[in-house]
Amino acid sequence: MEKTKCLYDKFPYETEFDANVLAVKALKEEQDRYEVILDQTLFFPEQGGQTPDQGWLSVGHGLRPAIRCKVQDVQIRDGVIVHVIEQKLEPGDQVHGQIDWDYRFSNMQQHTGEHIFSGIVHSTFGYENVGFHLSDSVVTMDFDGVLSPEDVTAIETRVNQVIADDLVLEIAFPTPQMLESMEYRSKKELEGQVRIVTIPGVDVCACCAPHVRRTGEVGGLKVMHVQNYKGGVRISILCGFRALDAFRQKTKTVDEMMGLLSSSEEELRSHIKRLQTENQNLAYALRQAQEKILAQEAKGLDADAEDVVLFADACDSKAMRSIVNDMVKDHAGYCAIFAGGDEQGYQFIVGSRTKDCRQEAAHLRETFDARGGGGTQMIQGSVRAAKVHLAENWMA
Repeated sequence: MEKTKCLYDKFPYETEFDANVLAVKALKEEQDRYEVILDQTLFFPEQGGQTPDQGWLSVGHGLRPAIRCKVQDVQIRDGVIVHVIEQKLEPGDQVHGQIDWDYRFSNMQQHTGEHIFSGIVHSTFGYENVGFHLSDSVVTMDFDGVLSPEDVTAIETRVNQVIADDLVLEIAFPTPQMLESMEYRSKKELEGQVRIVTIPGVDVCACCAPHVRRTGEVGGLKVMHVQNYKGGVRISILCGFRALDAFRQKTKTVDEMMGLLSSSEEELRSHIKRLQTENQNLAYALRQAQEKILAQEAKGLDADAEDVVLFADACDSKAMRSIVNDMVKDHAGYCAIFAGGDEQGYQFIVGSRTKDCRQEAAHLRETFDARGGGGTQMIQGSVRAAKVHLAENWMA
């Protein structure tokens, strides 16, 4: 099979095209789904860390009714692009393709923004972009070196200056001889025709994906998240309209929190910190009260019994552990507390100074499908069972 002609290489702003169906294959593992190969396409396939284009294929001629089907996936295999649809076409059919432009343009904004960011990181710090992922909701870049928060802020500012400068991108297909003398970024060894995307003074990178014509079309870039990753750093960004949508959502969340807390935006942080402190103090006071109640109930247990159990409402695990430790001093067998209720289930802690608690853990798993684990002297976990059955089990 000859390689598919990739129209998106030279015409990234085109949204419609005509093509001939070369082959159709039913997917055995998925009913009513077919792989369609065309002689040419505008659909960018999933590759280079980027999700595929979305859109539709239409066909209709002669006695056949018109068919318009959504393209559900696009993949590339050895240069042949495969479109996955739910309608069966026939080899020789002439189809009309239409790209979901909003989705395509958003991906173009994200990908060009990533090039600007990665180019600045490379020229400033010498780090390589060793991982890139562009999905419907997030764009991540993995760099093989650490960036401080101040570094990231400075890079973000420089990226947005490049966007404001509205530089013209250059797309080229240099010969192998020309490539030998060029300096460009690439995450892998390349074979065949190489496509070079240049942002003058900012970045030169081998890339197969559609990009905007000018940096101004990126619209803006916002760093959303930074985390240490495999000895380097993973940075999440959003550009253009996706960044705007994210800002709108954050603004909505802040507005709702301001309303709930009757607070101004300036006072929101201190208000939340104060609530956290109050919650911690209340949690501590509650734990103290729970320990006193459990301790009183533990005193009422049969002093001669080896295996003992207490049931309580939802209870702090630290309070449960503290009382189990006290119970173990007075009883030679298994000492347990189950906290919760029949409807929501129970959290449990079991301790013993003479018996292997792991055996009780196994028994609870076999009898009640409990979850959890621990060591010889103490186990903890959760179980969904009726109190009456748990109590009967303990008395058995």
